[in-house]
Amino acid sequence: DISEIESQIGQTSRFKKKVSDKKEEKVQKSVKDAVRQTLSKIDTKSKKKQYKKDKPSISEDAEDTKQTVRVSEFSNVDELSKIFNVNSSDIIQECLGLGKLVTINQRLDWDLIEFLADSCGYIAEKITDIGEELFTIEETEEDIEKATPRPPVVTIMGHVDHGKTSILDYIRKTNVVAGESGGITQHIGAYKVELEDGKEITFLDTPGHEAFTAMRARGAQVTDIVVVVVAANDGVMPQTIEAIDHAKAAEVPIIVAINKIDLPDADPDRVKRELSEHDVLVEDWGGKVQAVLVSAKTGEGIEDILSSILLEGEVLELKANHDTLARGTVIDSKLDKGHGAMATVLIQKGTINISDPFICGNFSGKVRAMMNARDQRIKQAGPSEAIQILGFEKVPQAADIFAVFENEKDLKRIASERQRVKREIQQKKVSAQSLDAMSALIKKGSIKTLPLVIKGDVDGSIGALAETLEKIEHKEVSVQVIHKAVGMVTESDVLLAAASNAVVIGFHVQINSNAKLLANKEGVEIRSYTVIYNAVEDIKLALEGLLEPEEVENIIGRAFVLEIFKVPKLGYIAGSKVEEGLIKRGKKARIIRDEEVIHEGIVNSLKRFKDDAKEVKEGMECGIGIDEFSKFKEGDEIVIYEIEHIKRTLETA
Repeated sequence: DISEIESQIGQTSRFKKKVSDKKEEKVQKSVKDAVRQTLSKIDTKSKKKQYKKDKPSISEDAEDTKQTVRVSEFSNVDELSKIFNVNSSDIIQECLGLGKLVTINQRLDWDLIEFLADSCGYIAEKITDIGEELFTIEETEEDIEKATPRPPVVTIMGHVDHGKTSILDYIRKTNVVAGESGGITQHIGAYKVELEDGKEITFLDTPGHEAFTAMRARGAQVTDIVVVVVAANDGVMPQTIEAIDHAKAAEVPIIVAINKIDLPDADPDRVKRELSEHDVLVEDWGGKVQAVLVSAKTGEGIEDILSSILLEGEVLELKANHDTLARGTVIDSKLDKGHGAMATVLIQKGTINISDPFICGNFSGKVRAMMNARDQRIKQAGPSEAIQILGFEKVPQAADIFAVFENEKDLKRIASERQRVKREIQQKKVSAQSLDAMSALIKKGSIKTLPLVIKGDVDGSIGALAETLEKIEHKEVSVQVIHKAVGMVTESDVLLAAASNAVVIGFHVQINSNAKLLANKEGVEIRSYTVIYNAVEDIKLALEGLLEPEEVENIIGRAFVLEIFKVPKLGYIAGSKVEEGLIKRGKKARIIRDEEVIHEGIVNSLKRFKDDAKEVKEGMECGIGIDEFSKFKEGDEIVIYEIEHIKRTLETA
């Protein structure tokens, strides 16, 4: 009873007799309020209802006239109070009513934000990408009005060793092929080629192995035309089909370059036939796809490829607005010792200049320098130009949108917000993955993971390697890339690997001397590679080591019980005749009676007459003792077997 509690509280007050009637009334009122608040906290069933009755600022009556507000995930209490137009204390109290103790600067998850918005009479709409208007390449009405012709952007794709880089090399008249590791383009390159008639073409050179699916798909998204290179002697290969599929998915026109026609076993007709089987009909076969016969060795047909590209470009009517803020896509990125973070960016609209402030991914920056494909410094670049840019705060990821912005102050604010949201999301993902899903599975023993830390020289290769490794699927073992970044292997990488029992993979990067010492001390394995195939094969072997070996039962002998003896100290022994194979002491035994297994154990004693024996051969009689079993009967069958552990592979498992 409230009055009873109040009277008790009032009687215990030391100051009751000293206060005036007015003051006493105030004290009583404050006591009533305190008691009411205490009881409302105790009564958990009606928390929400009572609170809403007491707090008119967070109203239920707004249900019919709810306004939609855009809110970013992981906003803090202070930010929400401004958006919802209520006091911070109101939001804190509402959270308390839900059993959540929060502070004014604490960031809240989306479920709670949605509930709070509803309580305040709003509908919360999640801002999925802060500053999203900056990260689009789509043309505006103004862009369409001011658009002028631009050079075509061409991606060269095809199977490994079919001559993609050789064709591009012949066009550029430079030799980069000899320096490539393992015969593949390890880094995506972008080159602008100026033709004799003044026309220009920008080429993107992508790696050719199926391991680089992500890199190739990214190439297709920024390209206007895809040149699929097929060797005339090899024909259509798996990676050729993959390249065609990427081009089709991106709705990009295809030109087929049938290479190596100078070889004696070249068969262009076979290539055309195989292409038709994959819905690529060349013009000779009544289709719309241009096919050009070339030889990267002799140069035959190279001019025809360029003419085909320019013709396709004219048909597409490629245009872009040169007179606007520059937008583009990061083709690749790296951490250079002398220059710091730098990236190859394909400008897709607008013109970029030195000192332009920009945002890329989650970081802002300012253009400090620009270089073209020949490493010459330039001051300006327009649409379809691929340039190296210096001035990034951090190394961007390949495929990030690059956008120049007028107001540098706003740019830094947006970048800071994006970084904050990314951190919160990443933290949430890591905790959810490591604490819940992965821990539970590992404890059960149903899955074994090989954690990896990957460091590389450029982002494109790191992304491709990580994606390839994570695609190794098996129900018992898996790869988990816990960290990947551009740069050399450092002490922090080793510490992370030590804490996670991970292996460090270095791709085309050096290992810091202190990191080597720390790795030896912590027992962390660091593996260095220059060819991705080798890294993938090694990781596959490591995963196979995590697989439980297959157990195969091999029967080595059978015997039938003839009579039973009782031997002092040994107990009951089965006098038996060996019908097949060998009976060996120490091996596993199975006793079968009436076609049912009645016991399994170990042969703990084996006698030939009165002498101990290690083994007894077929046709001989012997005395067999099995551990923890004595109830032998005549006619029992004793099967002797051993378990062989066979190492499993990912393919056979």
